[in-house]
Amino acid sequence: MNWDDVKIKAQYLTPKHALSRLVGAFAAARAGWFTQLFIRWFIRQYKIDMSEAVHESPAAYKTFNDFFTRHLKPELRPLDASDPDQFAHPVDGAVSQLGDINDGRIFQAKGHDYSLTELLGGDPRDAHAFKNGKFATIYLAPKDYHRLHMPCDGTLRKMVYVPGDLFSVNPLTAANVPNLFARNERVVAIFDSEFGKFSMVLVGATIVASIGTVWAGTVTPPTGDHVHSWDYPASGDQAIRLKKGEEMGHFKLGSTVVLTFPEDTIDFDDALEAGSQTRMGQVLGQRDD
Repeated sequence: MNWDDVKIKAQYLTPKHALSRLVGAFAAARAGWFTQLFIRWFIRQYKIDMSEAVHESPAAYKTFNDFFTRHLKPELRPLDASDPDQFAHPVDGAVSQLGDINDGRIFQAKGHDYSLTELLGGDPRDAHAFKNGKFATIYLAPKDYHRLHMPCDGTLRKMVYVPGDLFSVNPLTAANVPNLFARNERVVAIFDSEFGKFSMVLVGATIVASIGTVWAGTVTPPTGDHVHSWDYPASGDQAIRLKKGEEMGHFKLGSTVVLTFPEDTIDFDDALEAGSQTRMGQVLGQRDD
């Protein structure tokens, strides 16, 4: 057995929810000098460029969560995808995989794919629009900016909380744990747009202390045992409309976002492939004419 096998087996044995909530309690605490010590260690360990942050000094952050969800200077993430026929990258991170959804199955890694319907919470009606569409899976490393933004203008129609496990979502785990993104805890947001529907799935992971959206605040924790869904109106005063590039949610500690689009909606940028670095606001793809 090699060291990678040991790491994977350890994840199956670790009480991941308990560990994540314990870390979450610390991350939310104002622990004074200890919080500052940990933030400064984290910056060194992951080589975080604090010159990008609105508040560059670690002393500006009273909790680790404040630091981890830090805002960036807006001029550093211009909306390059300003053409209305372009889609923008929603996050800083790295492409895990992207490509076609084949009859409701999404490619995870060599030897592994998973169910689109399961990913979106189990309702085949939600999955139908994306059955033969396209997907992009983007991994956010600890060093990355952890706020998520809209790839295009959208009107929120549904949010789904899906309980699940909390495996790591790093490349090693994605290559070795079957059904990873459809087995971890997640929050699904389904939008209408002028291009048709699209979804953004915020996938939880080990020690991810919280997933939140701008319209609902913190969605998890607390965790639950059942799928919960919320529907939203298409129009009127209660409709939730977000513009391309506008913030839609956040992770407190790193994770993954999976985007799905209907067939004949998007052509991904030719330069994108597994491992490509992403920056929020740059071009994800073009409208498929």
